This record gives sequence, structure tokens and C-alpha cells, in this order.
Amino acid sequence: MRPGAKISCDAVVVGAGPNGLAAAIRMAREKLSVLMIEANETVGGGARSAELTLPGFVHDVCSAVHPLAVGSPFFRQLPLEQFGLKWIEPEVPLAHSLDGGWAAALYRSLAQTAKELGPDQRPYERLMQPLVSNWENLAAEFLKPMLHVPRHPVQFARFGLRGMLAASSLARGWFSGEPARALFGGLAAHAFLPLEQIPSAAFGLVLGMTGHAVGWPMPRGGAQQIANALAAYLKSLSGEIVTGWRVENIQELPKSHVVLLDLTPRQLLPLFREKLPSGYRRRLEHFSYGPGVFKMDFALDGPIPWTAEVCRRAGTVHVCGTLDEIARSEREAFRGEHPERPFVLLSQPSLFDSTRAPEGKHSVWAYCHVPHGSSVDMAPRIEAQIERFAPGFRDRILARHAENCADLQKKNANLIGGSINGGANDLRHLLARPIAGSSPYRMPIPGYYICSSSTPPGGGVHGMCGYYAAETAIGDLSMR
Repeated sequence: MRPGAKISCDAVVVGAGPNGLAAAIRMAREKLSVLMIEANETVGGGARSAELTLPGFVHDVCSAVHPLAVGSPFFRQLPLEQFGLKWIEPEVPLAHSLDGGWAAALYRSLAQTAKELGPDQRPYERLMQPLVSNWENLAAEFLKPMLHVPRHPVQFARFGLRGMLAASSLARGWFSGEPARALFGGLAAHAFLPLEQIPSAAFGLVLGMTGHAVGWPMPRGGAQQIANALAAYLKSLSGEIVTGWRVENIQELPKSHVVLLDLTPRQLLPLFREKLPSGYRRRLEHFSYGPGVFKMDFALDGPIPWTAEVCRRAGTVHVCGTLDEIARSEREAFRGEHPERPFVLLSQPSLFDSTRAPEGKHSVWAYCHVPHGSSVDMAPRIEAQIERFAPGFRDRILARHAENCADLQKKNANLIGGSINGGANDLRHLLARPIAGSSPYRMPIPGYYICSSSTPPGGGVHGMCGYYAAETAIGDLSMR
């Protein structure tokens, strides 16, 4: 801020994704005046919905299933239900398809999940029960910067000893049967890492215990309802939101005490031009984003005809098969190849939410991991994988909508090269996100902060990146 410049508001937040909205809300709850600026015509970032296939079929543009939103320490403080957000919890949070008409399943009940894993019942209980029992404490630990003094050191250490492993090693070391190994491998594959690489096991543990602790719910009406509720709550706190404004240069922003940017390093560089110190600029230039995704949405004239009955009752289905097959798919995408049998993440929300499709019809959301920036059409391979476990699936397709990495980035500039997590999830980028330091949110220009998923704790609809960035800014303002 220039000396003597007129202040228009206390805080400007650029980018109205879940993290930007969280940052704005945290500032507004401190009785600060907040202006939020969004490039698109609707708020939400990765939490948006639209009719992508046919009229009446509501599809999620990016995120679809939200265990971390329900488990978020900050979102749980907010009265979002008063602003229209209603969670739907499927009977089965997750099913994992296997050949021969079989499937493993993750239920809210840890005991039921373990029982159906046969010989791996006791190993699964020993692995997950201590984590599920201490869910709230652990969520508060891993949904914050990794470099911190834990408030629950024993519980966090127990989690870390297993989380800092390769998922394939943990799965083979703990389990003897393929259902349990595949179930854990599918959970760990959300890391966008080869399953032979640390800390892929941590992602499997987090998503597994989250499923038992709070489920894998979806918002009634689609992911847009999360963003709409956050935006409505922000407005109730007198926050202002302006859409359709794409910021091209940091100097065009209204004058304020602080600016919080829900943007990734690639976007920050042109905004600041030469104003950033050279060392900081170089570190942003070398920030890695990891693999991208190829996404598909389907309008169907009936439910997916899964061979395994439990898949017909699941909100989310991992479509791939064995642990070895999942590991091969993730390894190939990570090293720049396109898997013939990709690991497909699939959500079927209209089984549980009648607002998502016309009566008797269904909407389906699916994606697979691909090399960063890939333009290869993976639609035939995704459809072949679903057909493999649900013969007759293709016959039920009324319309399809496919997007490669460039398409996704065009809709949401934060999705650099199709990467949906704001950056790579390897150990280096978890420890230094976007750079190493005691305060990763604070930029080297006074009053400017990064609040995107390129900061800790990383990707996911939980708002904690925005919350901690706002906490940093509030602390700095109080010091002034």
C-alpha cells in the first residue's frame, strides 16, 4: 500500500474457491471489511456444478464427494446449514470393483467393513481403529501446515509412522487378501503419486478413517451448494463479492490493508511482474503441479448395471481391480504415460439425490489420472473400464461430456495442466508448499498472502489453506 493511499476496504480476496471464501469469511468474522473478486461469473472454483450433458442433468464441474468438507475444523464452525447446505450420506460411502462380480466396500461402520474383508478383518481393525477413535484430534493435526508442534504428539506420531510409507508396502505388509489390498490401494491413489512412493500411504489412511468417522457425503444439489452457502454466509457478514473480474495486474486492485490470493504460483508470477524478489520468484517458477486428470460426465437412462451388488448402493466407486493394477496405472500416469486400464474414480450422486437428474434418469461423474497437461482422449478407456465391471453401461448412455487438462484449466485457471490439487503431493511439496519456511502463506511483499491449495495443507474442499492464510494476515494486522 502506498503511503497516503485511500483505503477502500480492509481486505481484498482474489479467487472465490473454497479457500478464498474461507479466507474472506475468517477476515469478515474479525469485523474487517472484505471485497472478494472472482474471474468467473459464478463463485466456487473447484466446487461448482452445471448442466454439462443434457438439460436437467446436474454435474459437478470438479469436486463431487466431500469428506474433508464435513471434517474441516473451520467449516464445522460455520452455520452453513442455515444458508441451504444439506449433506447426503450414501448407504455405502465407497465400493471398489473387482473382477468376477466381487467388490470391497468401505462402510461408515468399521466393524462391518472389516468383517467383509475375511482374513484381513483383524489387521484392518488394528490399522484403522486407533485412527478413527482419534479422528478429531488427527484432523486438526493433518489439516494444518506439516511443520508445526503437534498438540497430540503420540496420536500424530502413530499416524506418521504408517503414513510415511509407500502405500503398496503398507497394503502388502498388513493385508493378505486382494480385497483389502485393493481397497487401501484405491484410497491411496487419490494422492496422485506412484503407490511405491512415500507418503502415498498417508492419503489412504486419511481417506479411510474419514470414511468411517464422517462418511464420504455429497451436498444435495451438487458441489455448487457448498460455494453458495459460503458466499451467502460471507454476505451476511457484510462481505462483498464481485464476479466476472479477471485480475491481470496486482496494481488494478482496490487499496486495502491486506490482499489474499486464492491462486497458484504459476498465476502469481505475471500478476506481480518484476516486483517479487528474484529468489522467491525462482522458487515459484520451480513449483511442481503433478499429474492432471481427464474428466467425463454421463447422462444415463438408468443406473449403472454393476455386476457387484454393493456398487449399486455406493456413492463413490473405484473402478480398476487389483492393487497391482492400480499401482501400474498410477505409476504410468506419473511418468508421462497413458494407462490402458486407468484407475477411474466415479461418483453416482443421482442414486441418492433426486435433484441431480430427471426422474428415472441418472448423472455420473468420473475421471482418471493422466500426465500433466495431457491432451490424449481417455474417454474410450474410461468407458471400457466401467463396462468391464458393469456390462451394458454403454447402452445406457444418453450423452457424454469429456474434458482434457487444457479444458479444465480454461474453466478454472487454478487447475494448471489439469492438476486439481494445487501442486504435487510428494514429500518435498508437502513440506515446502509453495516454499520452505515458517510462514508459507506470507509473501515477501508486505500485506500480500497466498491462500490457495498451493499452501498447506494442500488440495481438497476443506478451506483450511484460506483459514490459515487469514489467521496469518490477521496476526500481522494486529502487530501493525
